[in-house]
Amino acid sequence: MSVESQIKEKWLLYQLVSKKDSNAFGELYDMYAPRIYRFIYFKVSSVSDAEDLTAEVFLKTWEYVSEGKEVKHFAGLLYRIARNRVIDFYRHRSTQPTQEIDETILEKISDQGMAAKKMQEANEVQGVIKNLQKLKDEYREVITLRFIDELSMGEIAEILQKSQISVRVLLHRALKTLKKVSEKN
Repeated sequence: MSVESQIKEKWLLYQLVSKKDSNAFGELYDMYAPRIYRFIYFKVSSVSDAEDLTAEVFLKTWEYVSEGKEVKHFAGLLYRIARNRVIDFYRHRSTQPTQEIDETILEKISDQGMAAKKMQEANEVQGVIKNLQKLKDEYREVITLRFIDELSMGEIAEILQKSQISVRVLLHRALKTLKKVSEKN
């Protein structure tokens, strides 16, 4: 995220928290909705479920801010709420996430993530996604946050509620496991 974007986000967050400015929330929504949708969609692989969960995330976020609770990093708050909503979604469905991934996920990733664009140019996206699906959820999540959503280690640590060192170790293990899975294919 550029310095200008960070300044704008902090200003909008200030407006939102101090004045409960719904226009500021709308601008923050416009900044983050595609990223949160992509994050959720990658986990649920259903357009309608991802849309519903994304809406719920922003509703929960509005409620959180309206209650006057402290918000240091808006993105971290959104991703944490999104992560919890996906967990709740699967608890209520009491099923495992589907292993199938349709073509629209490839389009969304390639439209928004530079890392994904590079992989697509090398015709490796489909293979990487299949290999990612073979990893445990925790590994898949940290790889997605780092390389597809392009978040910093600090942001990922806040989302996962772990230390930055734990996130680095987790990412290292996830990449090592992904490499082993890739070599088998």
